[in-house]
Amino acid sequence: MTPTLLRVRDLEVFYGEAQVLYQVSLTLQGGEIVALVGPNGSGKSTLLRTIQGLHHARRGEVWLGSDRIDGLAAHEVVERGVTCIPEGRRLFLSMTAQENLEVGAYLAAARARMAEALRKVHTLFPVLREKAKAQAATLSGGEQQMLALGRGLMARPTVLLLDDPFMGLAPRTIAGLCDTLRALSGQGIGILIAGQHVRRILTLAGRAYLLEQGRITDHAPGSQLLHSPHLRRALLNTA
Repeated sequence: MTPTLLRVRDLEVFYGEAQVLYQVSLTLQGGEIVALVGPNGSGKSTLLRTIQGLHHARRGEVWLGSDRIDGLAAHEVVERGVTCIPEGRRLFLSMTAQENLEVGAYLAAARARMAEALRKVHTLFPVLREKAKAQAATLSGGEQQMLALGRGLMARPTVLLLDDPFMGLAPRTIAGLCDTLRALSGQGIGILIAGQHVRRILTLAGRAYLLEQGRITDHAPGSQLLHSPHLRRALLNTA
């Protein structure tokens, strides 16, 4: 049986006194792609940021394997094997593609195996080798997303969190990135992907969670949730 890599249990998150997440629970196994979908403002990014250690829960737990990681600083979460590719990519645009990738290996353990990680990234995205000396600002939107994903992989994660990774990309580029994510899951990486490209994300994912107003309201195989009347109502018929 494939081990559970990530377990979120009864998570409650507040911004000040305003509650954003209510008893959210989910799991992610090694080699699995899980989708997190829901209307804008439902709490998807907050959940990813909390798992990542950028925001701390008031109640609940986050486990990575047998280790509890809620309450750890963000860099400690990365050290344990969780990497997040944030919405909007957040590259260092004045730096080269190569420099951006090297930043992803800033932790000591990743630095020690940087050359190996770099070879794997270049195998996945040959264009990043070709444009190693190009400023990130000069890359196309698709190339920048490849660079953001490659930078995250330089940390050698076991869990990959992606926040709206297909935003602003052409359909062909999205299809190529989906193939890459399938390849990564085939290597045993667990992938939790949130975003607004609902049809594409649910087609990609083996399982999916629907988040509404900070609560998980449905959980089903991705293809099943895609055709759910509940999902269509939640997204105001935009699915």
